[in-house]
Amino acid sequence: MNVAVFIQGFVVLLWIAAVALGVMAFARVGRGQPARGLGRLAAALLVLAVIFTTVSAGLVFINPQERGVVISAVAAKGYREDALQPGLRWVVPFAETVVVYPISRQTYTMSSVASEGQVKGDDSIIARTADGQQVNIESSVIYYINPDKVVQVHIAWQSRYNDDLVRPLVRGIIRDAVSQYGVQEVYSGKRNELSQQITTSLNSRLETNGLKLQEFILRNITFSPEYAKSVEEKQVAQQQAEQAKFVVEQRRQEAEQARQVAQGRADAVVIASKGDAEARLIQAQAESQALEKIAQALKDRPELLNYQYISRLAPNMQVMLLPANTPFVLPFPNYGPTQSGGTLNNGNNTTVMPTPVVPTPTTAPTAEPTATPQP
Repeated sequence: MNVAVFIQGFVVLLWIAAVALGVMAFARVGRGQPARGLGRLAAALLVLAVIFTTVSAGLVFINPQERGVVISAVAAKGYREDALQPGLRWVVPFAETVVVYPISRQTYTMSSVASEGQVKGDDSIIARTADGQQVNIESSVIYYINPDKVVQVHIAWQSRYNDDLVRPLVRGIIRDAVSQYGVQEVYSGKRNELSQQITTSLNSRLETNGLKLQEFILRNITFSPEYAKSVEEKQVAQQQAEQAKFVVEQRRQEAEQARQVAQGRADAVVIASKGDAEARLIQAQAESQALEKIAQALKDRPELLNYQYISRLAPNMQVMLLPANTPFVLPFPNYGPTQSGGTLNNGNNTTVMPTPVVPTPTTAPTAEPTATPQP
């Protein structure tokens, strides 16, 4: 609870009561009625009111987020060099007064939106870039009074530090910083660098004047309608170029894919051809080796050829004896008795000629054909 405010309220009540009792006392005296008691009570209240008024004038309560500058009629410089710290403080009644300054954070906004900034209407900062383009910058500055320099701020600026110091200082520093960059750099490439440069310069200038910069916020950057239109057209052209490049790349990849597929098919054909050729070569080599082995076997045992001939005959074939001078049969060695009772005698110049036996149908018998060689 603020004791100074309570005492001031109590003083007001004392003065009201003292005045009221004094008026009543004069009224009773005017009617010829006794008013000695009211007069004494009014005088007592008047004395108390004066005393408490004096005490109230000397008591000052400073909140934690505040500092007090004492303007003194008894000090050599006309003010105390040290600001009053938070709490209930005493000053010389009627000879010293206290000006309270906030040391909490304050925000000053300059925006094109009328309801956002301290100044109604468009309060954005108009600046020129290094290449002559106009830009509108919206910003906010968060700052506070240095508690150790409250007296200095009071002497230099009093309560005008917001409008007479912060506002023009920010606007000037932003214009100077923007003039060092091209519009394209301000737009995208070096926006963070621009913001950092403004912050550094602003912090130094505010520090010199007893203020502390908490944060600088570069809210928005807008351009003239002509430049905004040119930027939009440039972006559209870039997007179209990127789209065209994408289409070309897509076509190139499709062509490459088709080439690889064709190459793969050609390689497959070549591999298949090589495989067939190698298979044929292997088969030919195998057949050649087999023929060599067969020739070697026939060279050593020529009768195997007749054996192979006989083994190829069907089980239902019969044999017959023919003269040895038949030109299309092979001579056979003597193998002994045949299954039909004849003999194969190479020494008697006899040959064998197989004769097929036609199966007999179940419905009607047929004559068995025989083959007779021509002389």
